[in-house]
Amino acid sequence: MKIIKNEKLIKRNGTIGQYLSLGALVVLGVGMYISFTRPELFTISLICLAVGFIMTQVGMYMGTRYGRSPRPDERLDAGLKGLHSEFHMFHYTAPVSHLLVGPSGVWVILPFQQGGQIFFDKKRWRVRGGGFFQAYMRVFGQEGIGRPDLEAEGEPTSLKKFLVKNLGESNVPEIKPILVFTNEKVELEAGESPIPAMKLKQLKEFMRQGAKSRALTSEQVAQITNLFSAE
Repeated sequence: MKIIKNEKLIKRNGTIGQYLSLGALVVLGVGMYISFTRPELFTISLICLAVGFIMTQVGMYMGTRYGRSPRPDERLDAGLKGLHSEFHMFHYTAPVSHLLVGPSGVWVILPFQQGGQIFFDKKRWRVRGGGFFQAYMRVFGQEGIGRPDLEAEGEPTSLKKFLVKNLGESNVPEIKPILVFTNEKVELEAGESPIPAMKLKQLKEFMRQGAKSRALTSEQVAQITNLFSAE
């Protein structure tokens, strides 16, 4: 498998995340100091605390995705290691964050690192369990499952627009989203999810099996991957 990633973007965003986290501590500290020493400046103290909280959230978001190792891209690369050389994994070089192109088709990979029990119920993905720390992080640390269904609609749409513009609509194959859970301790129940969902350790074999039916020819793979290899 060939891996193409935007190292500059990863490094830049990781650095931004670090500075935001450090800056958040300073702003929160100032807010706390004002609240204790200058009660009459309560409004300013409140603003500092609000800004500091927002900075903390953004810093954690960027740190999780671009800073702390193993990052989502590193986990995916490790999980897919050994795939045929005709597969191409793109990280942050396409209109979507993680794109896999190969004989099995065009796949928009949506990675999730949450632990605990994750299940699909009544048209929604839900998380339970994982202990106090996981519960705390879901509330304050950007660790909620969010709306994978909306992401699975939005990212493929963005990619399709790009491919139509560069290849023509008749040359654009089906673009398929897939949810990949990278936490080794996750308990996954996909149920009747309309979107394929699996643990990371299952992904490589899934792609190998898909390649047997040859969703894309070698020419189609080259045509699509050439658009992003030069990014």
